[in-house]
Amino acid sequence: MYLKRTGVNYTKGDIYSMDNLSEIAQELIKFERDNDMTDNQVAFGSHLSVERIHDIKAGNSEPNDDEAELIERFMKSSNK
Repeated sequence: MYLKRTGVNYTKGDIYSMDNLSEIAQELIKFERDNDMTDNQVAFGSHLSVERIHDIKAGNSEPNDDEAELIERFMKSSNK
Protein backbone atom coordinates (compact mmCIF):
# COMPACT_ATOMS: atom_id res chain seq x y z
CA MET A 1 0.00 0.00 0.00
CA TYR A 2 1.32 3.43 -0.88
CA LEU A 3 0.10 6.41 1.09
CA LYS A 4 -0.44 9.28 -1.33
CA ARG A 5 1.75 12.31 -0.71
CA THR A 6 3.75 10.79 2.13
CA GLY A 7 6.09 8.71 0.02
CA VAL A 8 5.85 5.89 2.55
CA ASN A 9 5.38 2.32 1.42
CA TYR A 10 3.58 -0.05 3.75
CA THR A 11 3.60 -3.78 3.28
CA LYS A 12 0.70 -6.07 4.03
CA GLY A 13 0.27 -6.30 7.78
CA ASP A 14 1.64 -2.85 8.59
CA ILE A 15 -0.73 -0.75 10.63
CA TYR A 16 -1.20 2.91 9.82
CA SER A 17 -3.31 4.88 12.23
CA MET A 18 -3.75 8.57 12.83
CA ASP A 19 -4.68 7.91 16.46
CA ASN A 20 -1.11 8.48 17.62
CA LEU A 21 -0.70 11.77 15.74
CA SER A 22 -1.19 15.23 17.18
CA GLU A 23 -4.37 17.12 16.42
CA ILE A 24 -2.57 19.53 14.11
CA ALA A 25 -0.93 16.64 12.22
CA GLN A 26 -4.34 15.04 11.69
CA GLU A 27 -5.84 18.35 10.59
CA LEU A 28 -2.96 18.92 8.19
CA ILE A 29 -3.34 15.46 6.62
CA LYS A 30 -7.09 15.95 6.24
CA PHE A 31 -6.58 19.46 4.83
CA GLU A 32 -4.13 18.20 2.19
CA ARG A 33 -6.46 15.36 1.21
CA ASP A 34 -9.56 17.57 1.03
CA ASN A 35 -7.80 20.30 -0.94
CA ASP A 36 -5.67 18.00 -3.10
CA MET A 37 -2.45 19.64 -1.93
CA THR A 38 1.07 18.35 -1.52
CA ASP A 39 3.47 18.88 1.35
CA ASN A 40 5.44 21.20 -0.93
CA GLN A 41 2.41 23.43 -1.48
CA VAL A 42 1.68 23.56 2.24
CA ALA A 43 5.32 24.30 3.04
CA PHE A 44 5.45 27.11 0.51
CA GLY A 45 2.16 28.60 1.66
CA SER A 46 2.95 28.38 5.36
CA HIS A 47 6.58 29.51 4.97
CA LEU A 48 7.91 26.35 6.64
CA SER A 49 10.31 23.84 5.14
CA VAL A 50 8.89 20.75 3.52
CA GLU A 51 11.04 18.69 5.90
CA ARG A 52 9.34 20.37 8.85
CA ILE A 53 5.89 19.63 7.40
CA HIS A 54 6.95 15.97 6.95
CA ASP A 55 8.14 15.75 10.58
CA ILE A 56 4.91 17.22 11.93
CA LYS A 57 2.69 14.99 9.79
CA ALA A 58 4.71 11.88 10.64
CA GLY A 59 4.40 12.60 14.34
CA ASN A 60 8.17 12.86 14.75
CA SER A 61 7.85 16.25 16.44
CA GLU A 62 5.29 18.82 17.50
CA PRO A 63 5.17 22.27 15.93
CA ASN A 64 6.10 25.14 18.19
CA ASP A 65 3.53 27.89 18.74
CA ASP A 66 4.79 30.00 15.83
CA GLU A 67 4.79 27.06 13.42
CA ALA A 68 1.31 25.99 14.50
CA GLU A 69 0.04 29.52 13.91
CA LEU A 70 1.61 29.64 10.42
CA ILE A 71 0.06 26.29 9.50
CA GLU A 72 -3.36 27.19 10.86
CA ARG A 73 -3.33 30.59 9.15
CA PHE A 74 -2.42 28.97 5.84
CA MET A 75 -5.15 26.33 6.16
CA LYS A 76 -7.77 28.98 6.98
CA SER A 77 -6.74 31.18 4.07
CA SER A 78 -6.70 28.27 1.61
CA ASN A 79 -9.79 26.42 2.76
CA LYS A 80 -12.66 27.60 0.62
